[in-house]
Amino acid sequence: MEIKKKDIRALTKEQLREFFEKNGDKAFRGNQVYEWLWQKGAHKFEDMTNVSKETRQMLEDNFVINHIKVDQMQRSSDGTIKNAVRLHDDLIVESVLIPTKTRTTACVSSQVGCSLDCKFCATSRLKRMRNLNPDEIYDQVVAIDNESRLYHNRPLSNIVFMGMGEPLMNYNNVIKAIDKITSPEGLGMSPKRIVVSTSGVPKMIKKMADDDVKFKLAVSLHSAIDEVRTSIMPFNATFPLNDLREALQYWYAKTKNRITYEYVVWDGINDKRKDVDALVEFCKFAPSKVNIIEYNPIDDGEFQQAQSKAIDMYVEVLESNHITVTVRRSRGKDIDAACGQLANKS
Repeated sequence: MEIKKKDIRALTKEQLREFFEKNGDKAFRGNQVYEWLWQKGAHKFEDMTNVSKETRQMLEDNFVINHIKVDQMQRSSDGTIKNAVRLHDDLIVESVLIPTKTRTTACVSSQVGCSLDCKFCATSRLKRMRNLNPDEIYDQVVAIDNESRLYHNRPLSNIVFMGMGEPLMNYNNVIKAIDKITSPEGLGMSPKRIVVSTSGVPKMIKKMADDDVKFKLAVSLHSAIDEVRTSIMPFNATFPLNDLREALQYWYAKTKNRITYEYVVWDGINDKRKDVDALVEFCKFAPSKVNIIEYNPIDDGEFQQAQSKAIDMYVEVLESNHITVTVRRSRGKDIDAACGQLANKS
C-alpha cells in the first residue's frame, strides 16, 4: 500500500530544520527549502537549484508540494482577470484580478463553496466542500501577482477576501495565509493593504480584535433592519444585527479602525427611506464608510438592481449625516467575475 506523503508546506520553518537534522543534514537546509517554498514559489523539488540532488530526492521521497493550478484564465474587456483554480484534490475555486489606474487588487477565495446562505450570491448555492488550506490561499495571491506583473506591468498592490466562502468560518487558515503573505519571508505585503470581508460572525469579529490583527475589516451588511436582512441573508436569524453591532463596537474599541460596510440596494427590497435611516442609525457607533455596490444578477430575477434615484437617496442621506459613501461599479461582469457571481461557471 502506498504511503500518503505529507504536503511540505504544512511544516513550519522550525519543523523543516528539525527534519533535516534528524536525517543527518544541516539545519540551515530547512531555511533554504522554506525560502524556495514561500518566497520563490517553487512548484517542484527539482526547482530548488541550490540544494543537492540527494537532498532533493530525500524531499521527493518524503513530501509533496500540493500546488494550485490555474485551470482556466478569462480576461474581461475591462482588464479584469478571472482564474478557475484547480486544487490538489481536483476541486475548483475562483479568484479575480481587478485592475484600476492606480492599483491591482486580488479578490481571493477562502472556502470551496460557502458556509452561509445569502440568497443573492451565486457562491452560496454551491455546497461548502471544505476550507482552503493556508498555502492554497497564498497560491491564489502569488498567481494573481504574476498576472498583475505580466498584464499590467506592476506588482499586486491590494488583497480582498471577498471571493468564494466566508473567511471567518475558516479563520485559522486565513490568518496563517495572511501571516505568510505579510511576512518578509513570504510576499512582504503590508497588512494595511488587505481587507477581510465577512457577512458577520460576531464571535469571530471579537476574536480578530483580541488577536490584534492589522488588516482591515469589511462587513457585507445590505440591510440594517433585521427582518429585511434575514429575508435575504437567512443566517442573520442566528447572528442578528444587535449581536453584530455589539461585536463591531468591540472591534472598534480595541482597534480604532474604521469599519467598511458593503451594501447592495435592490429594487423593492431595501430601497426605501426607512432602509437608509436604519443604516444611518447602525453606522453611528463608530467611524464608518459605506460602499454601495452595483448588483450583478445571477439569472433568477428575484433580485434586481435598484433605480438610480434610490441610490441617489442613499448617497444624499448618508452624506448629510457625515458618513462617507462610495458608489462602486462592478468589474468583470462579462466573464461572471463581478461581486456575487463566482460560481465556477467558467
